Amino acid sequence: MIKHRDHFHGSDLEKIETIYHIKKEDIISFSANVNPLGISPKLREELSARVDVIASYPDREYTALRQAIADYCGAESTDIVVGNGTSELISLFIQITHPKRALILGPTYSEYEREVSLAGGRTHYYPLREQEDFILDIDEFIERLSDQLDLIVLCNPNNPTGTAVTNADMRRILDACKQHHIFVLVDETYVEFVEDYHAISSVPLCRYYNNIIVLRGTSKFFAAPGLRLGFAICGNADLLDEINHHKSPWMVGALADAAGQIMFSDKDYIRRTKELISEERRRLYDIFAASEVFQPFRPQANFMLLEILDPVLDSHKLFERAIREGMMIRDCSTFPFLNDRFVRICFMLPEDNDRLVGCLVG
Repeated sequence: MIKHRDHFHGSDLEKIETIYHIKKEDIISFSANVNPLGISPKLREELSARVDVIASYPDREYTALRQAIADYCGAESTDIVVGNGTSELISLFIQITHPKRALILGPTYSEYEREVSLAGGRTHYYPLREQEDFILDIDEFIERLSDQLDLIVLCNPNNPTGTAVTNADMRRILDACKQHHIFVLVDETYVEFVEDYHAISSVPLCRYYNNIIVLRGTSKFFAAPGLRLGFAICGNADLLDEINHHKSPWMVGALADAAGQIMFSDKDYIRRTKELISEERRRLYDIFAASEVFQPFRPQANFMLLEILDPVLDSHKLFERAIREGMMIRDCSTFPFLNDRFVRICFMLPEDNDRLVGCLVG
């Protein structure tokens, strides 16, 4: 197992407040990767009118919520399981399948490795290479697959590299995995932010492959991490039966149930988010690419990995510089296969992005 060092997560604003004596309300978090528009206006307007739902248990089947999700992401409602955030669904899936050996693309989110380890399995990493701009070499990756593996985990787009695998290439991976009886877990936490959603999302593949499960949440795109609403999409009826059998009867509270039914239908909010991130992604990539301080890696999601070129600087110094100006960036030295030459930023409102550029680039 790769050792992960302690670090500040995007949600650790209370720790930052204590250490740096900056009010958390005054910190702009470029580390949490959350939609800068905040929660859906439709959700803000309509949820208060439905607060009385907490007086009753939610529907055990979450029929209306699963249909709202199905309409939003183009899936069958019968293929959807909802949960108390994506993290709980990852844990539930691992506990049920008990993979003995898992292969994870790295650098990436550490929770995958943790859950496999807790279930008694072993994790191996397939490193994405800096010299290939952290883009997965599909042919070489497929050659590495064997009957010794039970599970592959892909964050797509990947955090923190911002790179993505197309669903055409995902088909090749799934075909190869079927030959070796390998299941594939795809975490699509950031897929709604990509420019061409239909070229990246693996949700349509769930209709044709029984060795894939796709996970999504509302923490990032819908700026609702406190809601703890996630969902899984899978066309494997046996696995879905196992998940439904083992999960708690009410994994999602009544307010989250109601909120999901509202937010997934806010088309104007969804459109504005995509337009904002698309414009800022192009603009900031060009700015950092033109600088002599950083080498940006072309991002697909709402965040960007930056390599520090200035030998005088490192990720710790940049974190300190930014936080003392009320801006929190992600020091990437804690990720597997990265070091103190890398930081990650997410795209916020234009005026906030300009402040960060002034701080980091000058």
